Amino acid sequence: MLRLTDRGLHCPAADLYIDPWLPVDRAVITHAHGDHARWGSRHYLASREGALVLRTRLGEQASIELLDYGETRDVNGVRLSLVPAGHILGSAQVRLEHAGEVWVVSGDYKTEPDPTCTPFEPVRCHTFITESTFGLPIYRWCAQDDTFADMRAWWRDNAEQGRASLVYAYALGKAQRVLAGMLGADIGPVYTHGAVERLTLDYRASGVVLHETAPVSAQPKGTSYAGALIVAPPSAAGSTWLRRFGDVSTAFASGWMQVRGARRRRAIDRGFVLSDHVDWPALLAAIEATGAENVWVTHGYREQVVRYLTEQGLNARSIASHWEGENDETPAVADEAAIA
Repeated sequence: MLRLTDRGLHCPAADLYIDPWLPVDRAVITHAHGDHARWGSRHYLASREGALVLRTRLGEQASIELLDYGETRDVNGVRLSLVPAGHILGSAQVRLEHAGEVWVVSGDYKTEPDPTCTPFEPVRCHTFITESTFGLPIYRWCAQDDTFADMRAWWRDNAEQGRASLVYAYALGKAQRVLAGMLGADIGPVYTHGAVERLTLDYRASGVVLHETAPVSAQPKGTSYAGALIVAPPSAAGSTWLRRFGDVSTAFASGWMQVRGARRRRAIDRGFVLSDHVDWPALLAAIEATGAENVWVTHGYREQVVRYLTEQGLNARSIASHWEGENDETPAVADEAAIA
């Protein structure tokens, strides 16, 4: 059904690509992160839920066809549909059915409920192509409610000491998840970096309820940020943009904060373990729920996951990607700069 080419995953029967790395005639996009939604293709197909953020990322000139979750398109005899992936707003798994075979491409996904996007739905299939960004047993997330409680306590402690609190979170998805997690926290004002605010507006316009925010760029010179929470993309770290906040405590929200030493390497005060990808137990449970006999593994720790799945009796193989891991923050820096 699918084969790996120099442009990404290609379905010959339908002549379409899924999250292509280079421009193609027909691209099916799992979600709007910069390592999955690339500029330059002639025509895009994606989920209706993520229409606004995808338009922001690809620009007004892009030709984008939208599908509701569960809606089906017949493309040269291939039945194509999109199923919620639970990663960010509009994220989708791609289901392809042809000649009695069902293949599913997960894109990035998480199975933990998230108020900023439609929850993940497992899909029965013969072949499952899964990400493995955090595909090691050391990655096991605590409940997000506990993480947000810790974040609010950190913010409150800083506010009581007259400091600003700045949390780095990827501009699309993670930042909005943080803002949703801060709903009801009556501690101080919440400000956003321009890249975060632009996409936050898209989330609000899509019906997602988030904590009230104000863009830093709209604040007059001399504004005091003591007691405030500021949400910024990782690309802002170390920039002159930070000087305006005065006494500030910094934090980073990422699954990488699970690993000892990651916070120290980033020179931040706090690390909050919060990922929009599955952890090890959720990855294995998601694969099992598909019933797939064949599993292709991409992104992250794919060789380790393939070895484990093979030992469990599955037909597993590793497929390389141009992008690896929850370093979605790295390839997306250009996107952030473009909409800051």
